[in-house]
Amino acid sequence: MTRVPTRLAAPAPAPGPPRERDVDDVVVVGSGIAGLTAALRLSARGLGVTLVTKTVAASGSTRWAQGGIAAALAETDSPDAHYADTVGAGGGLCDPAAVRVLVDDGPRRVRGLVRLGARFDLDPAGEIALTREGGHGADRIAHAGGDATGEEISRALVAALEGVVGDERVRLLEHTFAVDVLTDATGAATGVLVAGTDGTRRLRARAVVLASGGIGQVYRSTTNPPEATGDGVAAALRAGAVLADLEFVQFHPTVLWLGGGARGQQPLISEAVRGEGAVLLDEKGHRFMPDLDPRGDLAPRDVVARGIVDRMRATGADHVLLDARHLGADYLARRFPSIVRRLAEHGFDLAADPVPVAPAQHYHSGGVRTDLDGRTSVPGLYAVGETACTGVHGANRLASNSLLEGLVFAARLADDIAGRLAADELAPGPPVVRPGPVGLVPATARSRVQRAASNGPGVLRDANGLAAAARALGDVVIDAHDHAGVSARTDRPEWEAANLHAVAVALTAAAQVREESRGGHVRRDFPHEETAWRRHVAVRSGADGTVDVTVEAPLAGVGHAAAGR
Repeated sequence: MTRVPTRLAAPAPAPGPPRERDVDDVVVVGSGIAGLTAALRLSARGLGVTLVTKTVAASGSTRWAQGGIAAALAETDSPDAHYADTVGAGGGLCDPAAVRVLVDDGPRRVRGLVRLGARFDLDPAGEIALTREGGHGADRIAHAGGDATGEEISRALVAALEGVVGDERVRLLEHTFAVDVLTDATGAATGVLVAGTDGTRRLRARAVVLASGGIGQVYRSTTNPPEATGDGVAAALRAGAVLADLEFVQFHPTVLWLGGGARGQQPLISEAVRGEGAVLLDEKGHRFMPDLDPRGDLAPRDVVARGIVDRMRATGADHVLLDARHLGADYLARRFPSIVRRLAEHGFDLAADPVPVAPAQHYHSGGVRTDLDGRTSVPGLYAVGETACTGVHGANRLASNSLLEGLVFAARLADDIAGRLAADELAPGPPVVRPGPVGLVPATARSRVQRAASNGPGVLRDANGLAAAARALGDVVIDAHDHAGVSARTDRPEWEAANLHAVAVALTAAAQVREESRGGHVRRDFPHEETAWRRHVAVRSGADGTVDVTVEAPLAGVGHAAAGR
């Protein structure tokens, strides 16, 4: 075990005691596909649910998903084939049992979305239209509105939620920030400390579900929305939960390049565009991906992103080009209306000219380690969606498996919670103050955290860059506080900065330990995949606020063990 001597900030509530609420059965944090599915299924099982979301219910990361949702829906396809493609993309670190659950349950869960009201695009025979993306050996990507799949799924789920909100079992708290997970004297989750327009309050619960999305805002450039500040991962870390596979960060190969000074959420050009025939060119007009991989432009995302970065370094360019001109203006406007509109806003015409693209942070394959039912190592605490590490993705997520993972494992999680509550297994005590140092990261340090993460555990990594990032993160001031209050302002910008800092520290520590290149983790000083590193890296917070990093035993044909059994 390696101990990283960087103190983690623990977000403190605003001065004054927070108000209590009655004990719920479950508090769900997040309103993407995972959080909404969990809340709906828990409600259907007759449980009392409070859903907490940072802004509004329809603002989850799900709505930004362009490409689609993967499932073996065609008669010519099979779960076994989907399994093989998923494991093939995962760099030897997928959990076979988790992948099996994903591909076997996937088709019926997608059809369940249709019954719920989701309107997928149809083929001439009236069946769900399917396309292909990188790493898939068959057409199995269902899409809606051409390239607005996530938006349509989110619409259907939010509409279903609105149909049950207002009865005595379901509450929706919008514009409410989940500050931290509450724990009792035994370390079990006992609720969530939240802050809304009317102050802070303790939401007591018998089970807590973290479905708050990804970590994209840890980086200077990302496809993730502004809300993706790693809140669930950071809260779980502070609560004592084990995290896993943090070093595997997926950088989407084709993000619109808007210049070296571009920051924040960047326009994504879906992999489905390449699935329909678009190709990557270097600045001289040469198709370089077929030289690097037999799958060419439809190789898995880590392969394509690495290929682009290597080509940029070889040519001295700061981007490559995505050429879809041969697909035609009419087809592109019909198949990818959202992408065409977004590019036009920035002065680009996908049908007229090759478009400049470069990799940017897109998805986090790691997260809070869970078992097949969403249980974490903290009793009563569950995680699902991008916040979780189920073992499905391994070292690299297969395209369009993320929406499916949130859908499948949210349903399993809800059923597990319902069964355990019925058996009276979850009965946490009152919340207590956790031991260890506390403090806040000033909001002004956010750019320093992002710079350190981008320069250290970015697309290409090495020992010097990671060490420099660790030092920079260690130098970030954490303002201590006492029982009377805090020296930093206690508000959402500070809480988000603290969460970004905690995630960046843990991510950098995990990346330093893994001395090889695998999936989304690429080391220039260790450029090859090593058999000895077919193992997981686990991270947890020590009692003194430091980060403990553990390299687990080599895998022998199976993924990580159940987290909470």
